[in-house]
Order: sequence, then C-alpha cells, then structure tokens
Amino acid sequence: MNTMTTLHPETGAWLAELEAPPLQSLLARAAALRDEGHGDVVTYSRKVFIPLTELCRDVCHYCTYAKTPRRLKSAYLTPDEVLSIARAGQAAGCHEALFTLGDKPELRYRAAREALDRLGHATTVDYLRAMAELVLRETGLLPHLNPGVLTPADYAVLRPVAPSFGLMLESASPRLAERGGPHFGSPDKDPAVRLAALRAAGEARVPTTTGLLIGIGETRAERLDSLLKLRDLHRECGHLQELIIQNFVPKPGTQMAGHAPPPPDELPWTIAAARLVFGAGMSIQAPPNLSPGRLHELLGAGINDWGGVSPVTPDHVNPESPWPHLDELAAATGTAGHVLVPRLTVYPAYVAGRERWIDPELAPAVLRVADATGLARTDGWSAGGGAAAERLRPALPPPTAPLRPRLAALVDEARRGERLAEDDVVALFAARGPAVTAIAAAADAARREQAGDTVTYVVNRNINYTNLCAYKCTFCAFSKGKTDEDLRGAPYVLDLAEIGRRTEEAWHRGATEVCLQGGIHPAFTGQTYLDVLRTVKEAAPGIHVHAFSPLEVTQGARTLGLTVEAFLRRLKDAGLGTLPGTAAEILCDDVRRLICPDKVTTAQWLDVVGTAHRLGLRTTSTIMFGHLETPRHWARHLLAIRDLQTQTGGFTEFVPLPFVHMEAPMYRRGLARPGPTWTEVVLMHAVARLVLGPVIRNIQVSWVKLGATGAGDILQAGANDLGGTLMNESISRAAGAAFGQELPPEQMDALIDAAGRHPAQRTTLYGTPPAERVQASYEAPALTALQFQSARDFRGQIA
Repeated sequence: MNTMTTLHPETGAWLAELEAPPLQSLLARAAALRDEGHGDVVTYSRKVFIPLTELCRDVCHYCTYAKTPRRLKSAYLTPDEVLSIARAGQAAGCHEALFTLGDKPELRYRAAREALDRLGHATTVDYLRAMAELVLRETGLLPHLNPGVLTPADYAVLRPVAPSFGLMLESASPRLAERGGPHFGSPDKDPAVRLAALRAAGEARVPTTTGLLIGIGETRAERLDSLLKLRDLHRECGHLQELIIQNFVPKPGTQMAGHAPPPPDELPWTIAAARLVFGAGMSIQAPPNLSPGRLHELLGAGINDWGGVSPVTPDHVNPESPWPHLDELAAATGTAGHVLVPRLTVYPAYVAGRERWIDPELAPAVLRVADATGLARTDGWSAGGGAAAERLRPALPPPTAPLRPRLAALVDEARRGERLAEDDVVALFAARGPAVTAIAAAADAARREQAGDTVTYVVNRNINYTNLCAYKCTFCAFSKGKTDEDLRGAPYVLDLAEIGRRTEEAWHRGATEVCLQGGIHPAFTGQTYLDVLRTVKEAAPGIHVHAFSPLEVTQGARTLGLTVEAFLRRLKDAGLGTLPGTAAEILCDDVRRLICPDKVTTAQWLDVVGTAHRLGLRTTSTIMFGHLETPRHWARHLLAIRDLQTQTGGFTEFVPLPFVHMEAPMYRRGLARPGPTWTEVVLMHAVARLVLGPVIRNIQVSWVKLGATGAGDILQAGANDLGGTLMNESISRAAGAAFGQELPPEQMDALIDAAGRHPAQRTTLYGTPPAERVQASYEAPALTALQFQSARDFRGQIA
C-alpha cells in the first residue's frame, strides 16, 4: 500500500477559508446554504437493520461489529432469520432493509466458505443478492446494501435487487493504514481501493451513500482532501446521494478504546465544511445516536438528514449508542425550526431519474412507496379506496409554528392576487408537517374572501356513451380495447334512444345538466357528437349540455374536415352549453408522452379551450395528479391554467382529480405511484386556491375520488364546490374507486352542513337554478335500470 499522502490541490485554499472565520459564523453560513437547498425539511429513513454476517476480513481498530467465527453462533443469518427481522420492520412501518456485513469474509475464514456452501452460494455477494431479493419480494422493504468494496461485476449482480448502496470512504489518507494506524491490516480500507470502488458504483449507475469517519487520527487538511476527492467523483458520476459525517466514539474491547473522541467543535466544523464543499443540494447526514444532546448543534451546522433510524433493531455497528425515539427526534428537529420527514433509502433525485439510476425490475417497488417528491409515503390512504382507505386518512398536524418567512411571503403574495413564479409554487407544494396545515388555513381564508361560506353543487347526470376507445392512455381503466379485457366492465356503446332516455329521466329527477363524455370510438365522427346533442336537446330542451373534452373536439373536427373553431361553432349551434376541461391530465408534454402519447398535446389542449372561450363557450379546468408527475409539473400546470384564464376569463372552476390507481394499466405494469398521498391532496386544493383563486373563483373537490368525508375535509382547505350529484359514474369506478355513483341533494346538504358551511344548488355556470328544479331534485324517484348496447353489436352508427 502506498502511504504517501497527496492532497487535493484545492485543500490549502479551502482550509484557509474555513479556518479563518469564527466557528459560529462558519456554521451560520453552512446552515443558510442547507436551507437554500432543503428548506425546513430534515429527513430520515425508517429502517430495519439486518446484520447478514458479522465476519469480515478487515481488522479496523475501532470496530466492534466484526467478530471471529468462535464468537458467533453462525457465520451468516439464515433466510428465515433474515425474513423474520424484515417482517418485524414491515410491521413497524419501515421502508428500508439495511443489510450490513463484513467485507468478503470468505477470503479469510474457512467457516465462512463452509457456511456459504451449506447455503448454496459461492460468495457473500451471491448470498446477499438472494437475501435482498427475498426481503424485497416478501415484504416490499427496499434493500440498502453495505457489503464493503465491490467490483463492477458485483454491482451488476446486486443492482437489480437494491436501489441504493453504501460505502464509507472514512478517509482518503493512506497514512491511517500504516502500522499503528486504525486501518493497519485492513486491505479494503486502502483509500485508493475505496475510491476505485466508489467510482465503479458511479459507472454502474448506483445511488451511493458515502462519508467520513472523523477523529481517528486524521487532520483537518486530510478531511478536506477526502471531501474534495469525493466532490470531484460526484461531479463526474453524479451518484453520491448522501454524505455521512460520523464522529468516532471509543468502544470498549477495541484497540482504540483509549483513543480520545474528536474535540466537540470538530464534528460541526466538518459538517459545515462538507456543506460548503458540496453545496446546497447535497444531502448531509450525522447519525443522531452518536451525538446525544447535540442534535440542535448538528442542525445548526448544516445537516439535512439523520440517516436511518430503526424502531425495531439496534445499531449493530454502534451498539453502545441506542437510537433516539422517533418522537424525540421529531421534537428536537421541530425545536430547531425544522420538520422531520421520512424518506426512502434512495433519495428523491434518483427516484425522479429512475430510468438512469434504478433497475427497471426494481422501479415498481420504489414507486409503490414514494410520494410525488420521491420521499416516503406517510399514509396508507388512496383515492377511491372506500371505507378501508378512509380509516387510513391521517389528520393534519396542528400549526405549531408560523410559516417560515419565504412561505409566508409567498402566501401573502398569492392572496394579494400576484402571479407566483414556478419555483415559488413548487416551494408551496414542498411544505410538510405543520406548514401544510398553515397553508390549508391560508387557502381557507382566501376561499372565504373570494367565494364566501356557501358551498355549491349541481344536480346533474353523467352519461358516458361508450367505453371503447382508440387512444392508448396508460392511466385509463375505463376505456376498452383489445388489451383491456381483464379490466372492469365489458365494451359497450349507448344508442341514441338510451342517451335520450337517460336525459329525460335526469330532467324529471331535477337535473339542470347532463355531462356527456366517453371513449373515442374509432367509428365515431364529428357528426356522432352532433347527433348526440340533437338527441339530448329533443329529450329535455331546457337542460344544459356540458359535453366533449378537447380530445373529442379535435377528433370530431378532423373527421369532418373542419377547423376546431368551425366545429365548435357547429356544436354550439346544436345545443352545446359548456365543455368539460378534462383530457388535460398534466399540461406538460414530457409527462403526456408517457401517459397519453397519442392524445392532444399541451398546446393543442390550450388552443381548443382558448378557442371555445373566445366563442362564448365556457369550460372547466382539471388536473389529474398522483401518478408519475412531480410537483414541478403541478406548478407548470396551474400556471398554464392561470395564464389562459387571465387572457380569456372562460374557466368556471378548477377541479383536482386524484389518480385512482387500483385498475389503471400503468400502475398494474409498475409504472406509476399508487395515487397521491393525503397530504398531496390537501396541498393540491390549497395551493390551487392560492394560485388560481384570484382569477378562478371556484375550486371543486371530487367526492367521487375522496368520498364524502374526505371531500368535507377539503372544504377546509380552499374548496367551495362539490361538483355534481352525477346519478351515474363510470370512469372512476372502472379505475377501482369504491365510492357511490350518486350523492343526492339531501346527502350533499348534510355533508356541507357538517362542515359548518351553507349548501346551495347551482347551475353549470354558477347561477341559481329555478325553484321547480330544486324541488324536483328533492323529490327524485329511484333510477331505472341502465341499458347498454354491446360494442360487438355496434356497426358504426350510434343511432
């Protein structure tokens, strides 16, 4: 081993810069940089610790983890033992299975080789892969692997079963491996070997945690040298997801038991140095169990993560240092002005970049437990989940502290009617903990100012005239095609007689509106939609027709050889009153290419809607969220809606539509998250009120997606409208939603009364319906049976 130290050329300059100011000034600078990159969020990973083997070929002089075969009951945990630990973690709500093990013990110990042979594996790496795969398959916990130094071939073996790996550099100083040093006799602690392994991880596209162990005999200059070499490696490969700054703690029974721990200032100084070297975006961790009573100090030095904390297992590497209780950790974090938020073992940037960083076979397991930011989901609630999901909907935390100055300023700007920048909207969506409650309260206050205390709804009927569709939207479980036979419902087409019958029945039940949408049947033309309008207006001349999304409009215009404007004029002349702003999904083409590649583009959707507005046809606006988009996409979507509304004034309302995942094809194929979390639902409605409220008065909540009680809660977060009574609902139910198909006026009124607000029926355009319509809605007879025409019997004409 070469023990000559060659320091990074920037070491001297950095050392001079970092040692010149008083420590508190340095820490304040680092903390401000941390806030720039991470706001008030401090993360941790809820993990279970699986010590696969405590054998190791290295003999680090400070380590109590590594043991000889004589001190162990068995060389490796058995599969049953591994699974038992993992299941305990699963029951405790963990997301991470941290596999710790010594480095290549079979190269030193015959007992390890014999044990591996009995287990049916040639190497520790092979057995680790099998156990990680077992845990992932049986529990859904995401493995994080710490097997020591790995080769490119090892990474190829392990990458399909683990989204992240760990390899501490500890120090780049070869001097520590000299006789008498802590790494003497440990070939895998050669800095050149470890740096090569870290480079191999980057080349293998493996998100990697690394870091320093301070106080083992290195100098500050050597620490900076280590940080700068890691920084350069990260700039080249981009794979270092997290940097751990770990302080040495003397352990009885080791060769360094009498070695003094680092002086108290060294840990915060090194954390601050790491923050300044790596910048605002890097995640920097200090283990909380190694610094009891100093958590506030560590936060003040610039960390944004506490690492893995287990509610189940001890820290097997530092058994003398118990984990803090999560409630205590949250309290300490909150006292310092931050909010504690769980993350996954793989960090958000790598979840977002999963096509590059996560094996395709592993990505579905990550998406199942990730929220829109790439952090860990914090509840088991899901949109459309029925009574079972209702019981899992969490309460918002109390607003224990005022909003941080930046968020408070953004809320004030929004309430003054100012247009927020994209980054500002993203910052509002990034709120966690008590800040979510505060933003919801601000949105509720804005709602009161803009829309009063009345909650409106329309008595209407949904008529979905066909579920056969030529388009290939990957989120849609309603439409049927050749590949959708296993999804809910058989293909059907409604004939004109059934459409007319349902319209007439709706009128007799007090409806003021029918909402007409459906799949894009390959045989439908623009004339089909005109015939539907004629049928509806003949069946109930006084009813308002709310029909045809921008997708139907573009398809209908194309089939008739008309411009969009010309076709919209014909639809209006035939009785169309307004258009639903569906087919918007996410108004960002990078997302649309994945979820609806053959649908209208963002520009086309905005053009159709803007043209309708200019012709006097008003529309709703929608967003479908909780699948594979991010909060930045939400921000762009909201601002696109706001900008168009500023030009045309044609939107009547904004309707957030949570993704119902259960039967959605892209979820079934592992390509999407299981809908939004409840926090995301609250934030979507609240932020929509703040961003859009000055120009769109009405923010609607979908009782079909959230259930009556969930919708009632969102009435306290900026919403002022409950949409329609529906009478029939097919699209959400096809996706797996368990809530009912009708919420009659009596139940609407009760829901609104329970929220402490004033119920009122409305028309589609938010006018007051005639008294006879309202009276008829409260005296509605039961619905008669629905009639469907099999798609196989359809011969190209809807009549």
